[in-house]
Amino acid sequence: MISSVSVSAPVTVGPPASVRTGLRRPLALLRWLWQAYMTPGQPGRATSQQELRWIYTAWLGAFGLKMVGSSWDVSWHFRWLRDDLAPPHLLNSAGTVVVVALVVFHSYSGYGVDRRALRLMQAGIATFLVAIPIDVLNHRINGLDITSWSPSHALLYLGTAIMLAGALRGWWLYAAPGRTRELVSLGLWLFFVENVLFPNQHQEYGVLALTDYRAGHTTAEPQLLDFAASQGQSPDQFMLPVPSWVHPAWLVCAGLLALVVARKSVGRRWTATLLAGTYLAYRAVAWLLLTSTGFPPSVLPVMLLAGAVLVDLAVTARMPGWLAALPVTAGVALAAWVQSEVAVIPPWNWAAVPAVAVGFALLWGAVDRLVASAAFTRWQAAVEPGPPLLDDTPVPSGHGGASAR
Repeated sequence: MISSVSVSAPVTVGPPASVRTGLRRPLALLRWLWQAYMTPGQPGRATSQQELRWIYTAWLGAFGLKMVGSSWDVSWHFRWLRDDLAPPHLLNSAGTVVVVALVVFHSYSGYGVDRRALRLMQAGIATFLVAIPIDVLNHRINGLDITSWSPSHALLYLGTAIMLAGALRGWWLYAAPGRTRELVSLGLWLFFVENVLFPNQHQEYGVLALTDYRAGHTTAEPQLLDFAASQGQSPDQFMLPVPSWVHPAWLVCAGLLALVVARKSVGRRWTATLLAGTYLAYRAVAWLLLTSTGFPPSVLPVMLLAGAVLVDLAVTARMPGWLAALPVTAGVALAAWVQSEVAVIPPWNWAAVPAVAVGFALLWGAVDRLVASAAFTRWQAAVEPGPPLLDDTPVPSGHGGASAR
């Protein structure tokens, strides 16, 4: 008599009934995601719109954590000495961990990216991760590095910008045209613009910190002031360490240039204005939360909004960038002067404004030439054939293994 032995099939974990159900059982959700999607594939792998939205919503969440953490971090450093395990660092690190996980996911599975988008993501996170030990070593050797303009900090901003460029490319290539595509793109561009403008926050905090110090009611802890004195720096050098032309030059030639590229990329009429307004609204909310908990305040660069409106008007009117840059810069300078009359702004070297306008004209003109080139047209196309699926078919259990190629 021959006994039969039954071999049980591997248990397949099905998708959660809803997002809420999945979040209530995170381990089961992660197990299902791993089984369904962590299968090897090449960039350009078939991806439904539902899957694409989930992937890039995770990107938005990751950079949301990084933005909140960095906003808190700059205020933190105008109050206390640096601490590797400070809460804002931990919040920013949580966002970085999610970004690393996403880049690993894209690299292994091939979902939601073409080869160029993936290379940008990988190069960006590599630059960022290399910058972290360099920054820590810099602090160990030189002590507190309060300025946003140090080389190690510049590497962090550069890595973040490259990561975001990859996410912007992947989403725009594969998302179906429509409202969702534009909204997610605007969210990614908001993080890009915030990252570009972040270094200027040093002056925006520093000018108020110096005013408070001179008035005798500084928000800085004594240990921070003692450290500045031990470095042989005056309060002016410590709180405003860069020349007065830096803030207007960076606001216009980097911040407004990013808005120009965003306007041309998304294509909506008031893209630059919406991004600048949302950025300033976020900064205002952060200002309220920080000051209500005893952290130092900052100046809001309201003049940015004037420049954004003028950028939108110029692009809509199809003005060439080399010409539009001059009145746009003049409008920003006028708005900055008005703001300086009713409030406080960082030090502005008004004599540098003509040179800033010329620099902006050259950069905007270069963007126009690049966008009109055949090379840029080729860049806009996906590298791999076989674009992702453009439907919203529900994701079956084990979908990832079925579509691997």
